[in-house]
Amino acid sequence: MKIASWNVNSLNVRLPHLTQWLGAFAPDIVGLQETKLEDHRFPDTALAELGYRSVFAGQKTYNGVALLARGPIGDVQVGIPGFEDEQKRVIAATVGEVRVVNLYVVNGQDVGTDKYAYKLRWLDAVHDWLAAELQTHPKLVVMGDFNIAPDDRDVFDPKVWNDDHILTSTAERAALQRLYALGLHDAFRLHSDEANVYSWWDYRMGGLRRNLGLRIDLTLVSDALRGHAVASGIDREPRTWERPSDHAPAWVRLGG
Repeated sequence: MKIASWNVNSLNVRLPHLTQWLGAFAPDIVGLQETKLEDHRFPDTALAELGYRSVFAGQKTYNGVALLARGPIGDVQVGIPGFEDEQKRVIAATVGEVRVVNLYVVNGQDVGTDKYAYKLRWLDAVHDWLAAELQTHPKLVVMGDFNIAPDDRDVFDPKVWNDDHILTSTAERAALQRLYALGLHDAFRLHSDEANVYSWWDYRMGGLRRNLGLRIDLTLVSDALRGHAVASGIDREPRTWERPSDHAPAWVRLGG
């Protein structure tokens, strides 16, 4: 089973890219972030023609998440239970024996701002929810655009992306570590210690060409799935296409 996460940065713009990539990469489950579509505009019919069922939660212009799967999708949850939030950033569902949680984590704007405080509250709520999810669904995959680079290997310049910078601040990384402490594992790091492998590059300053990136798109697997995570990586190719998303898909393959 191949499971992938992709911040498409507008599904309306990037649907041809998604269609091309689904045909080439053939994932079994895909989490999309930043679809930026109201639900009545979601292209579920077009995706069904490609063999994918869809569940989604969107809003105009901003945010928006979706899950696509080749098989039946059940027990769908939209949003973080008990956390009041109008922003469409969370969708979870069960596919086969695997529970999948798809997150579009808050960016946070700048350290010390109200949006940064909201991000930390949001991550606390995610932590508590996932702790409960693991009790019910030990075979859990949590994926998405985390808007946190786990450590210095995951940024192009640690002097810039430091403890006081958004996406790499001490409090954000500590919040991610709390998720790991629940028994969740960064699938990429199960297979590679390599630095300078990224999933996001700024459109400006030749970000992709110069590899000025961050690894902020993650696939986390639970203790029960850790031994089944046989491969993982980032598919850089879609980032090279014309009018691309600024993110590339992150993926994990579960076997046996």
